[in-house]
Amino acid sequence: MEDGRIDFACPAPVAEARAGGRPIVALESTLISHGLPHPENIEVARGAEAAVRAAGAEPATMAVIDGRPHAGLDDAIMDRLANEEGVRKLSRRDLPVGLSGAAGAPALGATTVSATMILARLAGIEVFATGGIGGVHRGFEASMDVSADLFELAHTPMVVVCSGPKVILDLPRTREALETMGVTLVGFRTDDMPAFWARYSGIAVDIRADSPKDVATVARARAKLGIGGSVLVCNPVTPDLAIDIDEIEAWIASCIDRAPAGAAATPWLLAEIAHLSGGRSLAANKQLIIDNAALAGSIAACLHG
Repeated sequence: MEDGRIDFACPAPVAEARAGGRPIVALESTLISHGLPHPENIEVARGAEAAVRAAGAEPATMAVIDGRPHAGLDDAIMDRLANEEGVRKLSRRDLPVGLSGAAGAPALGATTVSATMILARLAGIEVFATGGIGGVHRGFEASMDVSADLFELAHTPMVVVCSGPKVILDLPRTREALETMGVTLVGFRTDDMPAFWARYSGIAVDIRADSPKDVATVARARAKLGIGGSVLVCNPVTPDLAIDIDEIEAWIASCIDRAPAGAAATPWLLAEIAHLSGGRSLAANKQLIIDNAALAGSIAACLHG
């Protein structure tokens, strides 16, 4: 790192896109290391990259390997993230450790939503696609558990495409936090904020956009203001894989009292609901990641058009 700039390792297609000013979409790497079981993790990661390319942009899956940030991963690094022990999830607080190269720093760092946004911004990338964002956790009154995703969305200029907050969260409080933090919430072809596997939460978005061009118009307007923070684009899961939110709430109610405390709660709940749903939640999760990547690619292409 020199003069505030970070030296990214990039495969040739990403390096050429950066040099040529062509559209790029950032993708996170925690879905590979922690978010999905093997081999679905590799299949979905590659499927998301292919969807970005098909939409007219170049994918750049972010990670930190041996103290160096990577924008775009080759097969060997992706396999390491998927299969090796000791891969550390990197959020905003962890990036300095991962990039330090200090003794005790992790050799393999998979980026969460917040860390991916930070690295994407430093790499000059304007659009990022993920599955669902974190937010205010249920039982916040006792735990004070709020995802770093919300603070990053409030701070970092980025167009973030997702399928809404994870439904296991406190959705009304998460929506209120997004409003308080000044994040522009865009519903893609919907007036209702989706909630990950559910197409509808009963909570309104700020504006509906019916095309990638409409999203790009909102993003440009926010950028002109110079106020920082993100445009959060919520793309509902495809109808054939969607799960009714009342059905999901029943599953959550049946198991949330057994969930572990702290950071382990979210992966535990997601795994438990995958079991209770007979794999339906996992199928929805896999497809929405790829669909969000495709939409992000189209938005990135519009921003560069």
